[in-house]
Amino acid sequence: MRRYASNWARNQSSGASSAFVPLSFAPGEAYQFDWSHEVVVIAGATTTIKVAHVRLCHSRMFFVRAYPRETQEMVFDAHDRAFAFFKGTCTRGIYDNMKTAVETIFTGKERLYNRRFLQMASHYLVEPVACTPAAGWEKGQVESQVGTVRQRFFSPRVRVKSYEELNAWLLDKCIASARSSKHPELTDKTVWQVFQEERPHLVPYAGRFDGFHSLPAAVSKTCLVRFDNNKYSVAATAVGRQVEIRAYAERIEIRQEGRLVGDHPRHFGRDRTVYNPWHYVPVLLRKPGALRNGAPFKDWVLPGALEQIRRKLQGSSDGDRQMVKILGAVLTEGMPAVQKACAEALSQGVHSADVILNILSRRRDPEPPPLLLTSPALRLTYEPVADCARYDLLRRVS
Repeated sequence: MRRYASNWARNQSSGASSAFVPLSFAPGEAYQFDWSHEVVVIAGATTTIKVAHVRLCHSRMFFVRAYPRETQEMVFDAHDRAFAFFKGTCTRGIYDNMKTAVETIFTGKERLYNRRFLQMASHYLVEPVACTPAAGWEKGQVESQVGTVRQRFFSPRVRVKSYEELNAWLLDKCIASARSSKHPELTDKTVWQVFQEERPHLVPYAGRFDGFHSLPAAVSKTCLVRFDNNKYSVAATAVGRQVEIRAYAERIEIRQEGRLVGDHPRHFGRDRTVYNPWHYVPVLLRKPGALRNGAPFKDWVLPGALEQIRRKLQGSSDGDRQMVKILGAVLTEGMPAVQKACAEALSQGVHSADVILNILSRRRDPEPPPLLLTSPALRLTYEPVADCARYDLLRRVS
């Protein structure tokens, strides 16, 4: 049995089964997409990153970008940034059967794609095509690119301060590599030159796709929602009702009945709480004592004159209560108006909340209307004269 199995495997792996058909693509016809895992040092910590690869099949121009995850919102962001860089896209996109795109694999090329992924493809006018499982040669260009990028870009190990710095460096490397590399078929031209010739054949860039991952969440009594092992604050008015979290590659939006109640940069660590102190100002109006020791207000630096007022009020016995009044005015009057009122109060050598609120009130009230000029035709010829003696006549009659 072992000899038979060995002979069968040898026969299956010989001859035509190990041969491949070379592929050729017209300008703007197709691109290939794939992920790779690389190891870099970010802010002194050794980190395994996920790198998205997008490659135009005709010109061989490629785009790479690093992410902390391979989630669907990262896929959307990678496509948008690549198409914005190319200034267009192709009519077909070639993928493996990644779970963020394909939900079910049927016989042959038939696939059941994820609804959100299809929305993205429709937005960019792309027809997605999934490879046959275990048939990497069907997207061999991007498979080869993964090894090339790993050798040229990530060896030796890259050291950066942040993902922003890493991605800016990767983009520069992509352009420099394309300018210096010869095209494998049009050997008298560089990849960059063929890419410039291919650009007019691309489907025009349709603008950013609103690529987010959505899920419902409950709001705690401390105005926090939990997402991806971290907590984010929301407006105090959202407490007690369910919200929708929209997770993008680099930020978190929290909405309630379509209204934005929270917006934060996204964090990928664990057990971190991200506050926006302004979310808690309505609570401060009822509990001003929380300003001194409230967790959201630790290391809170206010802008300009408002921060100067806060420092001056810290020496007062009721400084917290006065400061809360001023912060509450920001919610109704707006930051620019409160800033100007604080600056005016400081210029007059005062910093009381009552003075600042009075300045705001005077600026809010409309100016008195201008006096109307009386026409000469309406002026009296004889001015009326007050004669109180007439009232004495009434007394005599009675």
